[in-house]
Formats: sequence, structure tokens, C-alpha cells
Amino acid sequence: MKIDVKIPSPGESITEVELTKWLVSNGDIVEKDQEIAEVESEKATLPIIAPEAGKIELVVDEGSTMSVNQICCYIDTSFSASTESKPEQVDNSTEHSKTSKAEQSKEKPKEQDKDEIHVTSGIKVTPLAKKKMEESSLNIDDIIKGLRRITAADVDLAKQELSNSSGSSEIVEKAKDQDRGLERKPMSQLRKKVSERLVTAKNTTAMLTTFNEVDMSRVQEIRAKYQKDFQEKYGVKLGLMSFFVRAAVEALKLHPMTNSMIVGEDIVTPNYIDMGIAVQTPKGLMVPVIRDAQKMSFADIEKEILRLATKAREGRITLDELNGGTFTITNGGIFGSMLSTPIINYPQSAILGMHNIVERPVAVNGRVEIRPIMYVALSYDHRIIDGKDSAAFLMDIKRMVENPEKLLFSGDEPVKKLIGL
Repeated sequence: MKIDVKIPSPGESITEVELTKWLVSNGDIVEKDQEIAEVESEKATLPIIAPEAGKIELVVDEGSTMSVNQICCYIDTSFSASTESKPEQVDNSTEHSKTSKAEQSKEKPKEQDKDEIHVTSGIKVTPLAKKKMEESSLNIDDIIKGLRRITAADVDLAKQELSNSSGSSEIVEKAKDQDRGLERKPMSQLRKKVSERLVTAKNTTAMLTTFNEVDMSRVQEIRAKYQKDFQEKYGVKLGLMSFFVRAAVEALKLHPMTNSMIVGEDIVTPNYIDMGIAVQTPKGLMVPVIRDAQKMSFADIEKEILRLATKAREGRITLDELNGGTFTITNGGIFGSMLSTPIINYPQSAILGMHNIVERPVAVNGRVEIRPIMYVALSYDHRIIDGKDSAAFLMDIKRMVENPEKLLFSGDEPVKKLIGL
């Protein structure tokens, strides 16, 4: 029995996805619940799972844009791993031998067909393309007529391929010298969505950015002193991000408008903090969300960041793990960025930008000292956050990161807490 395998729905409001990669080849025997392909929506990359075991027949190419519930392949359940191996497990009777040879002769072309490139009238055609042409009653001339015009770059490419096959290096060098072609490829669904959100943020918000600098000496001392013990106890490294997440949590409590957003004509302020952490992935920028960051310890934060970042980079992040968020932190410092103006993750109202740590001469108690300094930036929506509040927020981040002990006392001086001030 042949069953349909359809494009799953990645989530509400998403109607189209891009089939980015087949994980199997045409004619392969697949197992039930095996991942057979990857599709990319405007928010995440998701796998297609084989509903049953059997022989797979691919009907679309990689890179195709498809609608939700559209058929992408078929699985013939009359084939399976066990049925494929049966000929090796029976006796050596003459009748079976004839049958086995007949079956092998029938199957052999199909096995070769997986990797074979058909050549028709001098034109190379892939097996899947050949099948689609036959189904649509199209020939080579029809396909060529439907293509774009031939450019000089196409001629150079053909010359290079011909020279490679004939072993001529002189023509290859000439083709390289004349190569001024352009590569054009469609924008991915995820990249389209990120682009839309960035443009919306720029066009909708009254975005400004304020800056400050943070002396990272104390954080570096703590990490150097307790890194080994922390890693042995919790199984994760003590990174920089947990200090900034905890500092941001306390600063957001002191400045709730920074944790707010505009909905219609209302200002909505959650009584929780869902912290978005920007992560660069092979598919583009993603912002997984740490839920209820205000309840988390350093170890909880580091574990959750590692879990979400790993899933995002492997393309296994879920929509639920990307949706929402009340405030975002992005760290351009890991790429060497000294200073930037991060764009607000709309509809949020503010985003904190971290940057690289550089040893700089600074004045300390009337003396010039070399200290590890990080520049930080806060981009904010001036419609609901005033300049005074944005500067105060960044100052609170600075004083809590420079003196992490204050995080134990909601950002206050420990001595003031001790004596009740």
C-alpha cells in the first residue's frame, strides 16, 4: 500500500514552508518514525517524520516552497527492511535461484537510478526531474524554452565543465578570468520573517540607543576562582551571560517600563520576565526565550541557555521556545564587535547589547589602571521609555555586574540591607 506523506503544520498562521533538505534518497527503505526531511518555516526548522516503514518515493526537490498539507513524498509499505533481505535467507533451490536473479535484475536499475544522471540529447537530467517531466508530458525542448535566457556566465560555466571532463586546463583558466557572473538564490522563510520583523521594529518604534561601559574585573575574578567547582557541581560552565541575565532581571524590576510593550493604545507590563537570548545559527538569527528568568539561579540560566542554543543550532528548536519574550539580550562580543546599536525585538520595548571585552586604561581612585572593559548598549522605544529611565537602567546593569554581590540584595549595597536602609 502506498501512503501519502504531507507537509506538517509548523504552527498557527503559517501556511508555507521550504523543504530545505532530504535526509534520504529516492528509493530508500525507511523505518517508521525515521526523520526523512527538514522543512524551514518563517520561525524554525522542523523535521518530517516517516509515518510508516517502506520504500520512499520523492516527488519534490530540495529548495521547493510548499503549502502545509501538500504531499512531498510517498511510502510504499509493501517494502520494508525485512522484505528486502528475504532473498538472502531462503534455500538455494533452482526455482528460487531463477526468481532471485529475476528480482535482482529488476531492482538493479532502480538502485543505480538513485545516483544516476540521465543524459538525453546531451542534456543532463536528474532522476527526479526526469520522472516529473514524464508525469507532465514535457520534453527537453519544453524545459529549455521555459528557462531564462543564456548569459555569458552560463557559457563560461559550460566551457569550464567541458574542460574539466576533457582535462584541458587552459580553457579553465580563461573561463576563470572572464567569470563575472552573479549567483541568485531565493531568501529562506526564516530570513524573510527576520527581515520583516527588523523593518517593522525600525518603522514602528521611536528607537534610540544609550551606551555605557562596564568594568568586568570582578566577574572575571569570580569565574576564574569558582569555574572548576561550578562546572563539577552543575555540569555547565559559568559564563558571562548568567551575570547579565541576573543583572537585567533586577534592573527590570526597578524599571518595569523597560519590561513593557505597547498593545494597541495600552501599555502592557507583565509581572514576569521572559528573557530572549539572541543566538546565531546556520539558518540565521533566532531568539529562544528563557521563561520566568526572575526565578532562576545562575546554574539554571546557564543550563537553559545551553539547551536552547544547542537546539537552535541543530535546527530542533520548537515554536513555543521561540515565541514570546518580554526583554532581549544579544551578545555581539562573541564575534568581536566593539560597539553596536541593536534593533529592538518588536513588540518588546528594549534590548541590551553586550560587546567584546578589551583591556583599556581607565581612571580608578585618581590613578590610571588597565581594566577589562565592555561597552554595553540599550536600544529602547522612546514612546514609553524616557531617556532618564533608559540611562538609569543601564547604570543599574553596570553597578550590579561590576559588583555581583549586589545581586543577592536586589541590586542594593549589602551593608545598607544589613542595617536596614
